[in-house]
Amino acid sequence: MLKNPIPQVTSQLQYRAIGIINGKFIPHDSKQLNRGFLIDNKGEKIETVVLGKALSLLKKHIDLNKSYYWIVYPKNKNTHNLHLQVAGIWDPYQLNDFQNNSSEINFSKLLEELDLKDNYFSVRGELVFVNTKKKEIVIKVCISSKLKNQKNKNFKLVIKGELSLEFLNSFVSLDINRDGNALKLISYEIIERNLSKNNKN
Repeated sequence: MLKNPIPQVTSQLQYRAIGIINGKFIPHDSKQLNRGFLIDNKGEKIETVVLGKALSLLKKHIDLNKSYYWIVYPKNKNTHNLHLQVAGIWDPYQLNDFQNNSSEINFSKLLEELDLKDNYFSVRGELVFVNTKKKEIVIKVCISSKLKNQKNKNFKLVIKGELSLEFLNSFVSLDINRDGNALKLISYEIIERNLSKNNKN
């Protein structure tokens, strides 16, 4: 069974921002592996931190000289400054229950079987801002209610792309492609209109 690095959503209004990137992780300091850069196949650097559960995987299984598919959460304040949090590593052979004798199978083909590709991100949240001049949109993503004690419960992502102003405050599901340090809109689906009005407590 091939595990999907980006799982199916479990509810219609499930917020998330998750993606997959192929590249090498270069820590700032060999003694402190949780901060560094992810360097993609084009040599572009993205500031990256490794979250707790992925850090133990990194220490036990990862050869820092090799490229891997990293499962990441994106954060940014503008379209030129992407920051990633590594949540996991997608390796169908080492890290999944996937029996296969041939390690020569093309990972990108495996991703295609799952309707995914390198630099793909799934973003689901509320459309809170549209900048028609800059052709940018801002999506608010809420972290799950289980983590209510966390200070940063919500965050916003700036995405290159165009959506109609009439969709403001709607819950949207976006297919995104990473281009350098920018997240670019490929396609979208409006899940629920006027979310704020409908969900007033």
